[in-house]
Amino acid sequence: MYVTLSSEFSPATKLPDSHPFGCAGAAPSQCKRQAVGTHLFREGDIANNIYEITSGVFRLTRVLGNGRRQVIAFGLPGDIIGFPNGISHHSDCEAIQSAEVVAHRRTALDPLEGDDAAHQRLLHAALREISAMQDHFMMLARKSATEKVASFLINLAERVGTPIGTYTACSLPMSRADIADFLGLRIETVSRTFTRLRKEDIIALDTSQIVLVKNMGALVSASEASS
Repeated sequence: MYVTLSSEFSPATKLPDSHPFGCAGAAPSQCKRQAVGTHLFREGDIANNIYEITSGVFRLTRVLGNGRRQVIAFGLPGDIIGFPNGISHHSDCEAIQSAEVVAHRRTALDPLEGDDAAHQRLLHAALREISAMQDHFMMLARKSATEKVASFLINLAERVGTPIGTYTACSLPMSRADIADFLGLRIETVSRTFTRLRKEDIIALDTSQIVLVKNMGALVSASEASS
């Protein structure tokens, strides 16, 4: 998951291009379950596989030269993660929610090997990731703190939100520190922005890990205030 420049909201109805049967439809050797706090891969590991997420959430991070951490992306159900930089993974990938993935050999990206339908699907996923990553970088450069947090919640609601009447409930398996490192903000700024959106009755915090979007129109407006 990247935060894009789009302010449109379309409730998720299915996993985009996900494996039609999850692990149930994959060979046992392809199915991998990942416990919370464990790494699917680390930066520099040889990328023998790329992974299609069928459940759970992953956090992809890199540590900068000055020791600061950057959260590059969150992997949600329907995402394909682990595209290599050459032959190696270019980030750490840790499960922040119990997860299940289908592993595909990296050679599935080769048009001369493997299943053609799988190759096309993985290729399209790689192209979508490049486009979303570029959009995310533009968002980081152009948007204010409030716009970034609002955009993040819109994307999360679209991907994994659960409708509750006219509201949308979103689980936040990531911490405020994770969100801050993902959006290029300070933790205090993220917390203040959540509080502001709550006071404006745009969202409600059921718990620290569950956000209820009460007014999606106002959240969209907050995401594009100075656009």
